[in-house]
Amino acid sequence: MVVDLIERAVTTTGGPAAPAVATTPSPAPLSVQESTDLDSGWRGTTGQRRWWRIRCSDVVDRERCLTVMVDRGRVVLVGPPGETAVLSADQLVQLRAALREAAEQAER
Repeated sequence: MVVDLIERAVTTTGGPAAPAVATTPSPAPLSVQESTDLDSGWRGTTGQRRWWRIRCSDVVDRERCLTVMVDRGRVVLVGPPGETAVLSADQLVQLRAALREAAEQAER
């Protein structure tokens, strides 16, 4: 299932990031909940899985995103496919917070 989530996160295009939704059934009911409490990033859940999306740009200033998720006790960081992510100071703060939360969840 993590491959499907990663694949969706990697292939998201066109404007603001779209929610990462699993394409295969999981044991937990699928419900995507988004929170826009972060200025340029957001987080949500798919079943029992939490994920975080941080907006960034590539080296030629196109809008991209980084996705952080937890899979079987491991933190997964998905970047723009074949590109470099450029983060502002505010976006770096959001990435740090997302990684901290994901690490805490992975330890449970």
